[in-house]
Amino acid sequence: MDVTNRTTVTEFIFLGFSGVPQLQLTLFVLFLTVYLLSLMGNTLIIFIVLLDSTLQTPMYIFLGNLSFLEIWYTTATVPKLLATCVSQVVTISVAGCIVQYYFFFSMGATECILLAVMAYDRYVAICNPLRYSILMSLQICLRFSAGSWIGGFIAPLLPTILISYLNFCGPQKINHFFCDSDPIFKLSCSDTFLVEALGYTCSSVVILSSFLLTMSSYWNIVLTIIRLSSREAQKKAFSTCASHLSVVTIYYGTIIFAYVRPPAKYNFTIGKVVSVFYCVVTPLLNPLIYTLRNKDVKEAFRKTLERKRLLWARNL
Repeated sequence: MDVTNRTTVTEFIFLGFSGVPQLQLTLFVLFLTVYLLSLMGNTLIIFIVLLDSTLQTPMYIFLGNLSFLEIWYTTATVPKLLATCVSQVVTISVAGCIVQYYFFFSMGATECILLAVMAYDRYVAICNPLRYSILMSLQICLRFSAGSWIGGFIAPLLPTILISYLNFCGPQKINHFFCDSDPIFKLSCSDTFLVEALGYTCSSVVILSSFLLTMSSYWNIVLTIIRLSSREAQKKAFSTCASHLSVVTIYYGTIIFAYVRPPAKYNFTIGKVVSVFYCVVTPLLNPLIYTLRNKDVKEAFRKTLERKRLLWARNL
């Protein structure tokens, strides 16, 4: 694209949900409430896992990693979303936009890999219970956790580097509440074919491969549960992975819709609404679903509160 006589853009302006000004205050209160609940819920899970020795198992170590990830995942986008609801002009530098893009997609890729690892953990626990302590030892668990983070942060590295070489010369308004891939490509006056192709290939490979691995684990889990002779055993086995499957269904359903598709099919209005689910809603559902459906976490929380109450009583 010809860039002659064009001024280089140094910052972008987020439009957010400015198309519905009558709902701005309502959206602000709603998003702020969900964001704060998400931070408190995920932080609570981390502390419970760290403080209760009975939860020092692979399942809960992965859950603690997921909660830590969700805190930063939602923090990468929600503050700007809140700002667009109360301010007419919300800006971000081009460099800041690229950094936000990298960290958002890094944490998104990490979550995909981590969900697949958690599904494998449930597969081993249900389908190979006698070998669980060997296949999911603490050392292996920590390696899986570290691998999820490393793999997630490597995945979008090359597309991010290529984006940093793009030229932006106007317009400077991003029709979104964070620096998503399509809005960035839309504003560039450079040829974006290579970076778009690489970006969508990377996201599709990470999302679909982790999704297929996750579904494969659950398919084998279902087959194993069906073969159990006791109905009570079937119910107990299914309940151990039902919460994880709920999170997986919501998360993958929205990100596959958002990122596993041809770029030309992108609709900015629908894209923003869908983004709210995986940026705002899912990080809240994680602690809610896991704690409300998990007896071990609720019991650990009760014991933690009891210890705190006794400690306060002694200090009085």
